[in-house]
Amino acid sequence: MPDQHPKFPIVLSILAAVTTLALKAAAYWLTDSVGLLSDAVESLVNLTAATTALFCLWYAALPVDASHTYGHEKIEYFSSGLEGILILVAAGGIAWYALSRLAAPQSLAGLGIGTIVALAASFINLAVAQVLLRVGRARDSIILEADGQHLMTDVWTSFVVVAGLGLASLTGWWILDPLAALLVAANIVWTGFGLVRRSFNGLMDHSLPPQEQAIVRSAIEANLEPGLTYHALRTRRAGARRFADFHLLVPGNWSVKRGHDLTGQVEDAIQAALPGIEVTVHIEPIEEPAAWHDSALLGQEPAPGEKLKVDN
Repeated sequence: MPDQHPKFPIVLSILAAVTTLALKAAAYWLTDSVGLLSDAVESLVNLTAATTALFCLWYAALPVDASHTYGHEKIEYFSSGLEGILILVAAGGIAWYALSRLAAPQSLAGLGIGTIVALAASFINLAVAQVLLRVGRARDSIILEADGQHLMTDVWTSFVVVAGLGLASLTGWWILDPLAALLVAANIVWTGFGLVRRSFNGLMDHSLPPQEQAIVRSAIEANLEPGLTYHALRTRRAGARRFADFHLLVPGNWSVKRGHDLTGQVEDAIQAALPGIEVTVHIEPIEEPAAWHDSALLGQEPAPGEKLKVDN
């Protein structure tokens, strides 16, 4: 059973989303700023994403069962993808409203108290984002990291909006308000595409990063006796769990026990180098020609000791 995910950071994110949504909605009501409206819309997205993430964390922590023999962690990619899509939808709405205001700029009132309220909301998000990112990296959780990155985007969004309103108030160039909103929308789109891409890669069983694959290969090669080799290494990730499998080629006259002992030694070395990874080894006779033509990966992977080349 995988370690239980900490729920506190996500609950904290939900509470922060509710609080900042109320604050930013009040700031928009006081000023009628489209920039602050865009900021409030993003807090609404934060609330929806954090609520979804809480359910996904619970589901991902369920133990393996007969229907999910590899566990339930892949739902983390669903959460990340949904958050990315919601961000993109929010960006579209912000851009549409900002363009309409850009065509007909208008002066704004109550900017002093409105910007103070917006800044208070952004500092709440900053504090919560740091908690999410720290715990997410420590737990290797895509859900917590995605939510933390989203909140950091919200923080920078708020700062851009407030800076735009400050300049507009000083210069009388009220067009800066919708322009700030458009900058916010562009930044949100960038973040959204990044989250969707990460989710897509996870759902498509994208290989582990090259540096992690290199760690796996080094651990295997360091434990092979002279004359032995391996191939068809496959790696993937589901949430915080990593998986690797490969073919180990040994002399055909080896006993089952000798092959099993070597397999255990190699597995232990990989798990020591990359803690938490699950390793599956398929033993084949090195003299058998078919053993050298049994995987579509053979023409794509490096020979033992060569540097891995990966196309994203």
